Amino acid sequence: MSPAFRAVSDAVLAIAAEQNVEQVLDKLVEAAREIAGARYAAIGIPDGEGGFTQFLTSGMTPKQWEAIGELPRQHGLLAAMLEGREPYRSANIQEHERFEGWPEAHPKMRSFLGVPIVAGEAIVGAFYLTDKKGARDAGFTHVDQSVIETLAAHAAVAIENARLHERSRELTVAEERNRLARELHDSVTQSLFSLALTADAAALLVDVEPARAKEQMEVVRTLAREAMDEMRSLVFELRPADLGQDGLASTLRKHVASLRRLYPTPIELDLDGEAPLPAPLEREIFRIAQEAMANALKHAHATRLRVRLRREGDRLELVVADDGAGFDPQGPRAARRLGLVSMRERAEALGGELRIGSKRGEGTSVVLEVDVGGHDPRPAR
Repeated sequence: MSPAFRAVSDAVLAIAAEQNVEQVLDKLVEAAREIAGARYAAIGIPDGEGGFTQFLTSGMTPKQWEAIGELPRQHGLLAAMLEGREPYRSANIQEHERFEGWPEAHPKMRSFLGVPIVAGEAIVGAFYLTDKKGARDAGFTHVDQSVIETLAAHAAVAIENARLHERSRELTVAEERNRLARELHDSVTQSLFSLALTADAAALLVDVEPARAKEQMEVVRTLAREAMDEMRSLVFELRPADLGQDGLASTLRKHVASLRRLYPTPIELDLDGEAPLPAPLEREIFRIAQEAMANALKHAHATRLRVRLRREGDRLELVVADDGAGFDPQGPRAARRLGLVSMRERAEALGGELRIGSKRGEGTSVVLEVDVGGHDPRPAR
């Protein structure tokens, strides 16, 4: 394999791990500039309305980019590379019939290589490379064009995958919030309804049976306290966990500490998984743990909850177990519970295995096993 195509292979492997569109584009434009030996590079993603949703550059100084200002519009060669599937290569960009000059602060450029990024039948973006280093008037070569075309083919796949991941994540967030909204409606509304009925009963009894009225007011106090606890619990679940700064083990520790303040159920925490993991992996594992703990504390009527996170080599295991009421994990109600469905889908997305063991009256255990060996760790905190 030639050095140029080896560089493309290395770039593709690095980009394949990214699941954020902007990070994918940033790595692509840096890779294109380095592989082709260009002084400047850009990648543009059209918005379908004559502009760009994203336009990232490499090689320009922050001062130069700031002086240029807003995202460019599709004009001249920027537009030409989005109108057809054929690349364009020139030793002097200024000789092209669609060259329209540059803004005042824009660096002056000469040699040019433009390569569309095609996904299926659609042109989803384009590479723009200028000023071949050390080439004087020769400009970019057919080898440069060939390797950037290869990179563009992989770029189309990487961009589409990142977009699908972001859409999936948005749907997951929407599902979580819908679930919490239903819980808010079901549990808190029921508590407030009971509270209102009990308060009405106390008001009717206060003149004729003061002792019973006092008893009813004690029930009102209890119901109000329970409603407040339920509200605090739901608001706590809505708060985003700071995984990016703290990591999985530390975030679990903080989360359990907060749950101990909200619920009387004793929670035993056993952590042996401090090694850093990729942020997306940590996020999904935490959400599974969060859902399993919430189910145990709210619905299981448990007297004890145990949470364990262990990592042995490339194998990570999460266990959330309680001694509560239990349920039938194969029953029709379990199949409809969004929390269980969400946990299973998250586990599948990680390439892991989720096992839910439960029997009525014998508690519940949620066990997640994930092979983390193929994931690059996040930078050490």
